[in-house]
Amino acid sequence: MVFCLTYDDAVKFVMVPGGWQGGWVFDSVAAELHRDGHQVEAVTLSGLESDGPVDVDRPPNLDTHIAQVAEIIDRGDGTPVALCGHSYGGMVIAGVADRLSDRLDQLVFIDAYVPDDGDSCWSLTSDSFRELFISGARADGRWVAVPEGLDPRARPHPLASFVQSIRLGDNPSPALGRTFISGGAWPGSPFVTLTERLRNDSGWRVHEIPVGHNIARRDPHSLAAVLGALPPDSA
Repeated sequence: MVFCLTYDDAVKFVMVPGGWQGGWVFDSVAAELHRDGHQVEAVTLSGLESDGPVDVDRPPNLDTHIAQVAEIIDRGDGTPVALCGHSYGGMVIAGVADRLSDRLDQLVFIDAYVPDDGDSCWSLTSDSFRELFISGARADGRWVAVPEGLDPRARPHPLASFVQSIRLGDNPSPALGRTFISGGAWPGSPFVTLTERLRNDSGWRVHEIPVGHNIARRDPHSLAAVLGALPPDSA
């Protein structure tokens, strides 16, 4: 199915958070998009539930998270979907798009990893984040402890999802809007080189909201404005 939209048509935004966070991180963004008539479903990934994981001894991996979000897309009602992922969430939405690109209108990476086949969050991130993952998982080797300074609602993140490589198909996807929203050159960002590369790629739109990595929390108004103004892709 190919969707033909105008700028004023309602879109469903499915929003996938980054490491340690739940769908609550998009609350303020969702409120603004709702006021403009859009639907929003903010996902809390498996293992990151507010009351803790269902099975602490069997942490979910990247495949688990891709399947979880793919199910949400698959049960949709046909409303055009803009699938958005922040940070680690970029890995998840890339996997979903590989399976269900014909169900999507937009793919939005919010200061997020943009993988090729065989990449992982581990392989794409910086040395400082790799050390954060390893040091955070020292207690049990399964769950990465919440870094200092995050919201009290944050939960330990499954290490397996950070280190598992993604499997992407060889078939080219149909036309799909691709947008990267940069948080700017914050200290330790693994996305600076990626941002510059995508700026020179005609297949991408690049926006910058230079408030640091956690854009949804630091400037929800600007993020909602960029998302609400995404031009439709039609063919």
